Amino acid sequence: MNFRNFLLILIGLSQISCSKESYVFTSFREPATDGLHLAYSKDGYNWTDLGGSFLKPEVGGKLMRDPSIVRAPDGVYHLVWTTNWKGDKGFGYANSKDLINWSKQEFIPVMDHEPDVVNVWAPELFYDDVTGRFIIIWASTIPFRFEKGEEDEKNNHRMYYTTTKDFKDFSKAALFSDPGFSIIDAVIVRYVKGKYVLVLKDNTRPNRNIKVAFSEKVLGPFEHVSAPFTGYLTEGPTVAKVGNDWLIYFDQYRNKTYGAVKTSDFKTFTDISKQVNIPKDHKHGTITKISNRTLNGLKNRKN
Repeated sequence: MNFRNFLLILIGLSQISCSKESYVFTSFREPATDGLHLAYSKDGYNWTDLGGSFLKPEVGGKLMRDPSIVRAPDGVYHLVWTTNWKGDKGFGYANSKDLINWSKQEFIPVMDHEPDVVNVWAPELFYDDVTGRFIIIWASTIPFRFEKGEEDEKNNHRMYYTTTKDFKDFSKAALFSDPGFSIIDAVIVRYVKGKYVLVLKDNTRPNRNIKVAFSEKVLGPFEHVSAPFTGYLTEGPTVAKVGNDWLIYFDQYRNKTYGAVKTSDFKTFTDISKQVNIPKDHKHGTITKISNRTLNGLKNRKN
């Protein structure tokens, strides 16, 4: 091999290395007043806390719980979060190109038209590349609107949604999912072309575990709700594609630990909780991919 060919190989390897991506996992820390925490992973299994808060909440009830992030095709990261336990009729929003410098925070009052709504919990972002729009789903309770089991009327949730292309104009909030029971912490996943799964928490008192439902349309209806694949008192699922598997992380809030399962078809699930490492006190967030350049910026930022 001559020197020129050797040099070309080195350049090629360097380009491949630079093009690789890592994973970032958003979260918060109780009591949810200091804002956005981030962890990163190279393999989707082992996570390292990036330290400190990257965005302090300033809107609504000035809490940041359940931060959900998605990267748009233009490279901009969009973030939504729960701003209060009760009382707020919307969620927080901000965007960033590097996860360090953020836009001015906004409060999006999606449930202003519902005078009796109790809460807006765990907004989750999904980018629909078929229509070029963002879909945001969340859980709300509107007392005496739906049948319930043992739940209090102010804890009988259903999922709602809005859509937007620019985070300036939003469609009117509408019912997204009523599976016949109280539901929170739902995440949309397109797992094959034309097939969608909704990973959800059954929040009824006897259950409080995680299940899946299926649809051929991104806005549902999601049907054929599965049996639970997590234990009692689990919530906050997020999903990441790692190799040929989908990893579903979830908060085991009774134990104050994180668990995970892997699946290739959302029908059979293998517990991999002992194979993953999550930072201490990590709470309900979502996973997306970031470039190594962005990751290096996060590592080198000045607190």
